[in-house]
Amino acid sequence: MTENNSSQNEVIPIDKWNSVVVSISEHKESQWKAFRLVGGKNDFIHFDTKKSFFFFFQLGKITGKAFTEGAILSNPIAGLMLGLLATVVVQSSSTSTSIVVSMVSSSILPVRKAIPIIMGANIGTSVTNTIVALTQSGRRDEFRRAFAGATVHDMFNWATVIVLLPLEIASSLLYHLTEAITRTISLDRKASSNPQFLNVLTKPITHRIIHLDEKVIQNIALGSIESDVSLIKRYCSYKNVTDENATSILMPDKHCGFIFSKISWPDWGVGLLLLVFSLIALCTCLIVLVKLLQSMLKGTISTIIHKTVNADFPGIFHHLTPYLAMGVGCIFTILVQSSSIFTSTLTPLVGLGIITIERMYPFTLGSNIGTTITGIMAALTATTALELRNSLQIALCHTFFNVFGIIIWFPIPIMRNVPITLAKKLGETTANYRWFAIVYIVGSFFLIPLIIFGISLAGWYVFIGVFGPMVLIGIIVIIINFLQVHLPNILPHRLQTWSWLPRPFRTLAWYDEHVFRSKKNLLFSNENEPKELATITNRNIENNYSHTNAVFNENDDFDKLSRTNTQF
Repeated sequence: MTENNSSQNEVIPIDKWNSVVVSISEHKESQWKAFRLVGGKNDFIHFDTKKSFFFFFQLGKITGKAFTEGAILSNPIAGLMLGLLATVVVQSSSTSTSIVVSMVSSSILPVRKAIPIIMGANIGTSVTNTIVALTQSGRRDEFRRAFAGATVHDMFNWATVIVLLPLEIASSLLYHLTEAITRTISLDRKASSNPQFLNVLTKPITHRIIHLDEKVIQNIALGSIESDVSLIKRYCSYKNVTDENATSILMPDKHCGFIFSKISWPDWGVGLLLLVFSLIALCTCLIVLVKLLQSMLKGTISTIIHKTVNADFPGIFHHLTPYLAMGVGCIFTILVQSSSIFTSTLTPLVGLGIITIERMYPFTLGSNIGTTITGIMAALTATTALELRNSLQIALCHTFFNVFGIIIWFPIPIMRNVPITLAKKLGETTANYRWFAIVYIVGSFFLIPLIIFGISLAGWYVFIGVFGPMVLIGIIVIIINFLQVHLPNILPHRLQTWSWLPRPFRTLAWYDEHVFRSKKNLLFSNENEPKELATITNRNIENNYSHTNAVFNENDDFDKLSRTNTQF
């Protein structure tokens, strides 16, 4: 028998979405790498926590003030975009939802107006794992799977909002359902404490660096304090001092003892320094995590994990497997109290082919439910019966929003495939044009929400006048695309292809050739790919462009072009 080279890697192509890189050799350093992996993941959590401090400092104040604007909150579309942008800005759905819950609990914000904001926060929380997927952009196949695994969360959230937001505007379904539930619950009880899980691990370290008073943003939103109050909690204890007039005054007694406690920098200066440091450290941790996973999950262990995680129950019980995965996602999210951390942990595993997109989907849905459970726990800390009823109602709205989304987009296979298929199409697109990942993140989570938010403030007539024709054109294009593939003969000859449109309107290849393609582009280069694979990939792309030109010259079939551009 011929011995295999110990450094040889063999790619077992199940298919491009489920292939697993297998190494012939076993790694003697696997235990040491496991410790490094745990340490790296712990650092990722700490740096992800500190990264959000900058957004707490300045942008958090802006967010708190925005929540007090009645004109903004009266428009559900504006509320949706505000919730999305606020969550992206503060990098925490827990923070944005806690502001909403506090305002609802204090009867400043009605539950009806808070529901769209909660929906937007549900969308914004998926930006983190989408950014994490960028760390695997060096390997085209891994990037395809990782980006699809990350954006399946986006697709589910957007699809659920598209269905439930109009339904909520028309019928107030979530409002009436949660109101009926809270009326039947006995609220004459003392407030409970909010259980802490992940914070027990992160607070001892983060409090050595910075100590924030998280209630400041909520108080700004409630209007009880001015917006220029510092978010840094410099003193941890106070004492009563009696002056000459026998008046008791509360004076600071003890500094909190963190690095910035005695530094007189403004909030934005401290936040900016922490942002730069944390972004560098966070990116380093993410790259190290991916590299460690790539080196650890090889050999028989990758095959075993792949088969175990993606296996189904035997016989007639195989339909229950995704629901078990959903439960696992829910439990782990409750433990870490962050859906972003849980889904960001799974994203590199999807890129490596250890977890399939089809298995990532129920994990993500369970994580969505888990993050709403922590919201319910937070709502139970209200002090009075009225506050408890209001905060519990909006927390239940968040829960039922995700429950209804699961009912719509999961049990029926054809509906389940909608978010998965859309995510895979995004994965295919970013694998072909890796610059599109940045365009997607900036457009989906910043630029487009800002545009929609701004136009929605002008009123319903302006909003419908601007976006109504766009939606109508989009629906017509989808119908024509469907007919071009399945029933082309019933269309006029001119509409059987999109060849009459300019190239920039029908393919991303034009932008790739004229705008983004550059030999100096190091961000999404092939330098991390195996040399042979990178050569083959580049040759395939060049062949695709050649074939694309042939298609335009001969048939100019847009549908064929679309399929050509997604092949390797």
